[in-house]
Amino acid sequence: MPKVFRYRLKPTKSQVAILNRQLDLCRWVYNETLALRKNAWENEDRTISYFESKRMLPVWKESKPELTEVYSQVLQEVVQRVDLAFKAFFRRVKSGEEPGYPRFKGRNWYDSLTYPQSGFTFKDNVLHLSKIGDIKVWLHRKVEGTIKRLTIRRSSTKKWYVSFLVEDAPKDAVPDSEKAVGIDVGISNFAVFSDGTFVANQRYLAACEEKLAKAQSKKDKLPHKSPERRKAAKKVTHIYERLGNLRDNFAHQLSHQIVNDYGIICLEDIDIKNLIEKKPYMAKSVLDASWNRFRTYVTYKAESAGREVVLVNPAYTSQMCSNCGSIVKKDLSERVHNCPKCGLVMDRDLNAAKNILRLGLQSVAKA
Repeated sequence: MPKVFRYRLKPTKSQVAILNRQLDLCRWVYNETLALRKNAWENEDRTISYFESKRMLPVWKESKPELTEVYSQVLQEVVQRVDLAFKAFFRRVKSGEEPGYPRFKGRNWYDSLTYPQSGFTFKDNVLHLSKIGDIKVWLHRKVEGTIKRLTIRRSSTKKWYVSFLVEDAPKDAVPDSEKAVGIDVGISNFAVFSDGTFVANQRYLAACEEKLAKAQSKKDKLPHKSPERRKAAKKVTHIYERLGNLRDNFAHQLSHQIVNDYGIICLEDIDIKNLIEKKPYMAKSVLDASWNRFRTYVTYKAESAGREVVLVNPAYTSQMCSNCGSIVKKDLSERVHNCPKCGLVMDRDLNAAKNILRLGLQSVAKA
């Protein structure tokens, strides 16, 4: 099965300069390809295909010789990105979504380059890239499987990472388990398991909100385009990056524990975008909890380990009594489920988790 391994890179100063220059050249190719297709449609009423766009690369290299500094397949992949952006645009138009026409990339808005098939070798902790050279990798775990492509990315804090896409990666070794669990995610608690386990909401944003507000306020008071403002903006970016890392680490650790312990994992199929649109006052708390990230990690880890993930419709999971099936309507402020028919008194989220487990197991039985 396909799998991605991500590592931090340790490029030298000269390699950083080469990488930044190559990103800028790739950005130029991206914008030229986009302009080519946009002008063809507006002026000639015709669509330019990926292959026709790709045939422009030798022409551009003649007028801009510095493009030869970038490995040829990397430039071809840039053209493919534009093609994929247009395909996604037309798909959204067809489905009635907000289209979002492909945009030109401004400075610092193009931050990755991809070697799709060749032009690289990787041995021990050294990555050799054509046109760049040997770059050391922080190899915190072994790459397993056959590397098919790799992507070099520059983060917002100017750190460099490599992501290897591999095939034929061995499945994660986990102990056999016939246990099933239903998991209800929320704000009061990040997650409540049907077996009675409660996982606290870490509230990372709330913990550093004051620090973030001070850094943002300091940045806003400084003159535009001044060195001081750039330095202050970098500090704000570092805080956001740390927030993302904390959420990432929490989601990875919890999902790993869940996949290790349970053979069948039942989760709510929550539409986060729709939830935020209906209840905008919950947006900050929901986004800070990162439910989507958690579900994504559980899903791919479970697939790699041979576990089963079941997504259930979240409708009425909090209102229905897990003991007798009666609907007991309650507001979000009511944290206890109290059934007037069967007398069941239980934490609201635990009741929901038990309903999620029951619905998930019913889906498995039907399948």
